[in-house]
Amino acid sequence: MTPSKSVHVLVFDGFADWEPAHALAELRRSGKRSIRSVGFGRDPVTSMGGLRITPDVELAAVRPDDVELLILPGGDLWESAEYPRQELEELVVAVLAVSAPVAAICAATLALGRAGILDYRRHTSNMPNYLTTHAREYRGADHYVDELAVSDRHVITASGLGDVDFARAIFAELELFSSVDEQAWFDMFKHGRLPADVI
Repeated sequence: MTPSKSVHVLVFDGFADWEPAHALAELRRSGKRSIRSVGFGRDPVTSMGGLRITPDVELAAVRPDDVELLILPGGDLWESAEYPRQELEELVVAVLAVSAPVAAICAATLALGRAGILDYRRHTSNMPNYLTTHAREYRGADHYVDELAVSDRHVITASGLGDVDFARAIFAELELFSSVDEQAWFDMFKHGRLPADVI
């Protein structure tokens, strides 16, 4: 990571605040990553859990070269498709073009499905028919994997039930931890197993 790059997380009214929480907390705690919230505009938004956030930057002002990772949390917004779709899809494509990863969880996978990003990549979502039901443009069913989180060519997707798995996939993509520390983290937060040197 270079100092000019930040992890960008999209925020909007009703976004599922817990879904990126594990990832954001560890990325920030490492002291090596800065986090920027991105809104469709600059007006404050309220998460599903009631947190009120004023975005650091609006979508139109995000420069792909400044993005180390783009996180798209879930929320009912994605099923309604009432968001600036072209603007978001252009940013996703541009971020991937500079080899920065994009991570979508739960209903946010619909945005990637509509954009054609999942047509030729291994991916997952909430269930196999979720994408076909809510994203008519989706053509990637042959590449669907029934797992909680999947990473393929800089695109991370996850089920809404897989927030810990989602975080782990992000850590692996950004090489945040050693493989041993990553497994220890996963065992703690997924299975409640503390490492022997902590007990």
